[in-house]
Amino acid sequence: MTDAGSTTAATGGPNPITQIERDTLATMTHTSWAYWAGLLAAVSLMGVGGWAWSQMLREGMGVTGLNATVMWGSLITTFVFFIGVSHSGTLVSAILYFTRSPLRAAVGRSAEAMTVIAILTAGLYPVIHLGRAWLAFFLLPYPNQRGLWPNVRSPLEWDVFAVCSYVTVSSLFLYMGMLPDLALLSRRVTGWRRPLYKALSLGFSGTDGEWGLFEKAYPIFAGVAIPLAVSVHSVVSWDFAMTLMPGWHSAIFPPYFVAGAIFSGIAMAVLLLGGLRRGFRLQRYIKAEHFDLLAKLLLGMSLVMTFVYATEFFMAFTRGSETESEVFRWRATGTYAPVFWSVILCNSVAPLVLFWKRARRSLPTMVVLAVLVTVGMWIERFMFIVTTLAHNYDPYAWRDYTPTGREMLVCLGGLGLFLTLFLLFIKILPSMSVAETMQGEHAAGASATEDSTPASEVSHAA
Repeated sequence: MTDAGSTTAATGGPNPITQIERDTLATMTHTSWAYWAGLLAAVSLMGVGGWAWSQMLREGMGVTGLNATVMWGSLITTFVFFIGVSHSGTLVSAILYFTRSPLRAAVGRSAEAMTVIAILTAGLYPVIHLGRAWLAFFLLPYPNQRGLWPNVRSPLEWDVFAVCSYVTVSSLFLYMGMLPDLALLSRRVTGWRRPLYKALSLGFSGTDGEWGLFEKAYPIFAGVAIPLAVSVHSVVSWDFAMTLMPGWHSAIFPPYFVAGAIFSGIAMAVLLLGGLRRGFRLQRYIKAEHFDLLAKLLLGMSLVMTFVYATEFFMAFTRGSETESEVFRWRATGTYAPVFWSVILCNSVAPLVLFWKRARRSLPTMVVLAVLVTVGMWIERFMFIVTTLAHNYDPYAWRDYTPTGREMLVCLGGLGLFLTLFLLFIKILPSMSVAETMQGEHAAGASATEDSTPASEVSHAA
């Protein structure tokens, strides 16, 4: 890739616009050993997960720990987890766009990419859980001579349409935001990538008319993405809430799932942005202030999740049936009590550290907390799925469930797939919006000028 590094400003230093272009495209132009090590680890993890899945295909679902009572386990847990991660990315990016937040330029593109990649990863797990993965097309309404048709009254069927619509809108939202950057790349790169970026940019040349259409169309996609993210994750919650199972049949599940999605998505965004900041030296654009804002969001959602946990227990013991109160008592004191208290520790107690400003501006602290929250949210999904199934109405049918090693390898393989696709994304496509970064730098420069600071000093400080 070539750049215009020789272009200079009037003062004789590097052109600020060229510097921004070079820095924001650093993930595509510079590759460190850490990147290749991370990619190798992610591909290896994905390969191990693929091997474990092949074992399931050859030997059947008997290699898992599932039984007649607990028929949903770690595979569906991972599905719900990645669906949550995916729904928060575009939602947060769209909200930051409408609020004109300075966090948008640094977070937006990575959050949108995280959405598309996570939802593609999540879509694999219902197929894996079927056992006979080659029959997954039965979920789709297609003309056939046998007169078969999916049961449209089932929330599981609603998932198919909801997830497909969301991945379509999220992909278009991500792609449209990249058009100006793809047009820039088509002029900056050489070799085989030049015609690729030229085709993907759809002839966008940056004229006033094109920018006018872009500024009109982009808010429409952002406006559609916000209610769609809320509605789609509410549909996923109805997989559980539409049943009569104790602990699931509750009106709090839709907002509970949406809050959990935002919570886990923010934690994942912190991890991805922390890797970009350290791995590609983007400290100028991914700043400590950005992590401070993300930390406040993470803390706020942690308090919301704590309130939801408390509300569930309060309603179960004051308004719920005897069976429901027994399920919640068993969660906290029974076989899966270590799982329950791990959720409380990771999602409710550990984030309280973020009340301190010093912790919010410490990248190592933020990364550790983000890892705890990510693990805690997966365990939380596991907890409410398994405990209800294992301890429902019929005591004779009570069964414990423990995932097998190969089952967990399939779940880790999904994480490997997610990381592999994200690492390939930032290598092939820009991980930050060049246009929005330039606007942010211009706004910061204008603010500094209003404060009577000489422009040369602002440029030197930057």
